[in-house]
Amino acid sequence: MEFVLYLMLIILFTKLAGDLSVRLGQPSVLGKLIVGIILGPAVLGWIQNGEFIHYFSEIGVLLLMFIAGLETDLDQLRKNWKSAFAVAVGGIILPFLGGFAIGEMFGFAYHNAMFMGVILSATSVSISVQVLKDMNKLNTREGSTILGAAVVDDILVVILLAVLMSFFGTGESVSIGLLITKKVLFFAVAFVVGWFVVPRVMKWMAPLKVTEAVIAAALLVCFAFAYFAEIMGMAGIIGAFAAGIAISQTSFKHTVESKLEPIAYSIFVPVFFVSIGLSVSFEGVGSQIGFVLLLTVIAILTKLFGGGLGARLTGFNNHSSLIIGSGMISRGEVALIIAATGLQSGLLQQQYFTSVIIVVIVTTLVTPPLLKFMFRDPVRAGEK
Repeated sequence: MEFVLYLMLIILFTKLAGDLSVRLGQPSVLGKLIVGIILGPAVLGWIQNGEFIHYFSEIGVLLLMFIAGLETDLDQLRKNWKSAFAVAVGGIILPFLGGFAIGEMFGFAYHNAMFMGVILSATSVSISVQVLKDMNKLNTREGSTILGAAVVDDILVVILLAVLMSFFGTGESVSIGLLITKKVLFFAVAFVVGWFVVPRVMKWMAPLKVTEAVIAAALLVCFAFAYFAEIMGMAGIIGAFAAGIAISQTSFKHTVESKLEPIAYSIFVPVFFVSIGLSVSFEGVGSQIGFVLLLTVIAILTKLFGGGLGARLTGFNNHSSLIIGSGMISRGEVALIIAATGLQSGLLQQQYFTSVIIVVIVTTLVTPPLLKFMFRDPVRAGEK
């Protein structure tokens, strides 16, 4: 019953820490992330990473992005697709160059330096989504651009990783053409299924004489989209987000949203927040403190200004551009997965793995307070 103890600790301390964060003027998610570091191996060691944490956190992040999809203003997302693409490209080019430069500076082999650039290019907006939801900013022009840019970023970074592994990885070669075809196929299938099949599935299951048939149908759609996204080489969170958008276009949107949020935010999402902190370990980092500090600064600034530049070039003012750049900083679970892939393929050196993980965690911790700080300005969202 150890997992029950873990669950008790996570629920108790994430709620207390979230409340404390809000009282101190910070987003609640910041306290929840820090709790993971404190309860995990890095400090107290009360909670260890394991299958329970892994599976619950996977469900947690899928539900978080599914709810974000439910709450997304599709018209706003359509209007800002050019900005989203520009933000994603700017938020990849600068971090890639910055990561490569750091690798060269510290004497990495050419392919190891390039992989460092790929890690810094990744973005996970699951944390930013929570902050935007807490501040009621998810459907602002900035929020919609951040969400759209995250989808594009995921596609481009996975292709970039595949190219690097094809030339330098120790595993099997990857067909770039096949990879791109699978991604195009994902969006085509997601659009057709989301538009024509999902409404019919919801209407078919809703009248079933069983408890919470509508929620069961929504979860079925969410997990099916997420699984299909993984098969097609996309992050599962992109599939869950697409599923949320599909259901948001049906008459069941508010029912699903009102009943799913209590499930997600009481158990699964807190485990996801804590799981990020559990990855932190300070063992052997002392000798690489200069590397960690420099990489952290580069990771934050290149996303902030790279994404911000893309926004500025597509019509946002300076303030809104910095908000969007801030929302793209968190590397989250996407970068953790890429780092683990790099370690297995020999593109990331073993002695730098822990340091890279710490940098990923720091970017995730920095995002909530920075995003709130950027939104503090009275300038209206989206004003040019």
